[in-house]
Amino acid sequence: MSLKWLKWSQQLQAIAQIGLTYSQSPYDSERYQQIRQIAAEIMATYAHEAPTYVCDLFSKEEGYATPKVDVRGAVFHNNQILLVKEREDGCWTLPGGWVDVGESPSQAVVREVYEESGYHTQIVKLLAIYDRNHPRHQHPPIRHHVYKLFFQCQLIGGSPAESTETTEAAFFTAHDIPELSLTRVVPSQISRLFEHYRNPEWQADFD
Repeated sequence: MSLKWLKWSQQLQAIAQIGLTYSQSPYDSERYQQIRQIAAEIMATYAHEAPTYVCDLFSKEEGYATPKVDVRGAVFHNNQILLVKEREDGCWTLPGGWVDVGESPSQAVVREVYEESGYHTQIVKLLAIYDRNHPRHQHPPIRHHVYKLFFQCQLIGGSPAESTETTEAAFFTAHDIPELSLTRVVPSQISRLFEHYRNPEWQADFD
């Protein structure tokens, strides 16, 4: 199924959000509100949601529209990678999540790994910056445009623990990866991270 509708609605929402941020004309503001409504109707139609629900979500976005930032920690140990099991869907993912305001990406990923797995880590290097919306990654569609930052992390302590978002934390080989939470990470990304681990001289991927 083509996801052009998602790209169109996100772009229209961004135009409307930026216009409403900077417009000083009430007439222009009214037009930008109309564009936001059209964007909400497009997304609601194909996502099978109520237009009022989507429009309410859009209206909470303020300022200049930019992609959100998601960080993920690739923690390798004995040729295995750390995954955590999500409470939300019962599937597995790399520990990580949104970067909070006021923290750097590296701080965010160290925090997320500890909160979701119980392990203490330190950053080794940036492995990849991926555009979640790019078709080659094959993530299920969401309303946000997201950049995903993958960091290699070194295990320095701690023990496996559950959290408010996760129920398990465990290490897996490249050939024993469990069912993944595809909204968060996809198999091709896990495979690529293992390749980076085996080739430490590689530079970071992008897009």
